[in-house]
Amino acid sequence: MSADTAPSTVDDGASPGSDSGTGTGTGTGSGSGSARRFPLAGLIALAALIVLAAVPLFVAPFETSMLARMLIFALLAVSLDLLVGVTGLPSLGHAAYFGVGAYTAGLVAKYWTAAAPVPLLAAVVVAALAAAATGWLAVRSHGVFFLMLTLAIGELIQQLAESWSEVTGGDNGLSGIPAVEVAGQSLTLVGYVYWYVLSFAVLGFAVIWAVSRSPFGAALRGIRDNEPRMRSLGYSPFRYKLAGFVIAGAVAGLAGGLFASQQFALVTPADLGFTTSALALLAVAVGGAGSLWGPAIGAALVVLIRDVYGPDLDGHGTLVLGIVFIAAVYALRNGLAGLATTRFRRRKPPAAPSEAAPPPPPTPDPTSGTSAAPPTGGLPANRQDEAPPNLTQAMDAVPPSGGLPANRHEGRRVDEGSVVLHTDEPPPHSVDPGDRRP
Repeated sequence: MSADTAPSTVDDGASPGSDSGTGTGTGTGSGSGSARRFPLAGLIALAALIVLAAVPLFVAPFETSMLARMLIFALLAVSLDLLVGVTGLPSLGHAAYFGVGAYTAGLVAKYWTAAAPVPLLAAVVVAALAAAATGWLAVRSHGVFFLMLTLAIGELIQQLAESWSEVTGGDNGLSGIPAVEVAGQSLTLVGYVYWYVLSFAVLGFAVIWAVSRSPFGAALRGIRDNEPRMRSLGYSPFRYKLAGFVIAGAVAGLAGGLFASQQFALVTPADLGFTTSALALLAVAVGGAGSLWGPAIGAALVVLIRDVYGPDLDGHGTLVLGIVFIAAVYALRNGLAGLATTRFRRRKPPAAPSEAAPPPPPTPDPTSGTSAAPPTGGLPANRQDEAPPNLTQAMDAVPPSGGLPANRHEGRRVDEGSVVLHTDEPPPHSVDPGDRRP
């Protein structure tokens, strides 16, 4: 069975309308609870989107631009969560594709055209190609080896950006990127740039959400949990992991292209180095891997501490981030998303023994035309099937020759009136065969 034709036997417990405990969505209270949670999550997402869209109308330009940076970094963290939380591939070089997308969008806007969405499309394509070229080697490893290999890939790409100064600007970075153009008009106002970033960030979030909730995402979760079993079912773990790696890299490139589209943007080799990758992984750990919205909250927290409160802490923002990471590891097992899920989840108490469901009614036997024995015991409808234990023991006690039992004290005699007489004395040697029944 090939990977393309293999049936999807992996159940996504987080999918709407399914029950993670039983694997079905038709149980009493379980499926309906999932159906109720899904519209509630949709309403919360819609309300959050409305609030985010109204930010430029009520917030100052500096805070608006800072919120745009949060959205960009949140998109990077969510794309990394597709690897860490869904596929089970923790990466320390994911910022390399973010930087590749940023450099690509900046170069296209500077030397070709700044008309949207050409720079973003170029950033997505080039980042996806870079992820495919490096992921072809990276996804063949597992665990710590994958972690170190992605770290090496990220460092190599950073060194390439520093040494290729004719194109990237070297250590000085890529500057002079023009503002993005929409319908022939340059977006110079902060509010317009924010709405541009918000629209494409929502598109990136939707792509990651659709991938994680699809049968493809369920297969990725199955490979994460038990790769040998998925291989035995006909799936190709290498192809699935490579496809997930490329999708995550493409979305990270989209985040990089949005970063280059900001006003007075400056792309430097540090944007694709280890520090950015570590901060993105920190956002996933703090927010909760596998939840998608948790890493977005974690990314906003990281940007808030590093860029907003960091200058007021005399440069100790990184120390605060380290304390937050330690607290999240020891106090929040599944991050902020796990804390919210545990707080608001309604668990159905187990049924008491007295409230257990009664056994099913007897089903008719097609061979004999009678029903099976009732659950309470007694003789079955078909007496040839089984006899009660006491009658079976009594029949076994009689020898095949029709004589007396081996232990005469256990013998019993049945009269014509069906009265059982017990005696401790040996029975007489002359026994009328007509008075004894087998």
